[in-house]
Amino acid sequence: MHGMGGDDESAHGGPAGQAGQPAGLAPELPSELAARKADLRLRVLGARRRLSPAERALAGRQLRDAILEAPQTQMAGTVAAYVSVGSEPDTRALIFALWKRGTYVLLPLLRPDQDLDWASYEGPDSLVDGQRGLVEPSEPPRGVAAITSADLVLVPALAADRVGNRLGRGGGSYDRALARVGVAVPTIALLYDEELLEDIPAGPHDQRIRAVAQPAEGIIRLA
Repeated sequence: MHGMGGDDESAHGGPAGQAGQPAGLAPELPSELAARKADLRLRVLGARRRLSPAERALAGRQLRDAILEAPQTQMAGTVAAYVSVGSEPDTRALIFALWKRGTYVLLPLLRPDQDLDWASYEGPDSLVDGQRGLVEPSEPPRGVAAITSADLVLVPALAADRVGNRLGRGGGSYDRALARVGVAVPTIALLYDEELLEDIPAGPHDQRIRAVAQPAEGIIRLA
């Protein structure tokens, strides 16, 4: 759920708003765009694999605290999140903390058509192994439109840039889901430090995110 935009072995695939080519430039061929994205994915995943377990654990705690303390989170009755896998920044402690303080947490279920369904998180015991190495909620699916009820959406990503372009895993799952999110709803990608880049290759169907969270910098709003 994350080709959704996720991690090494996963499928983890931002807000409504399409990315496009700068004015005056010829449109990039789909094959060229795909090649640029694939190269960047390899570089980011390589850097993530070089992080030590201690560095990953610290990043997860810092991101958890930044998200929990954010006004957007404190005002949110429903949060759409995701369960981290592989070398993604850890989200399990964050999800648990949200749930414990009474927030209704939705987690994605990857459908056969690569779209995202959603189901509620009811504590650590409600998580089960899913397809493609993902971890998913065992509660009944609520449908692809359930994300429209979220007051805040936390998004997996490999990298992002300052205008909101997001690098996912290439499956397009999160782009489809984010296209359903209202324009006033915060959409925040969780990144490691150094993953907010100057430029992310993007096509017309790539959905932009509205903010990122990084361990050292906290939440950064994007243009």
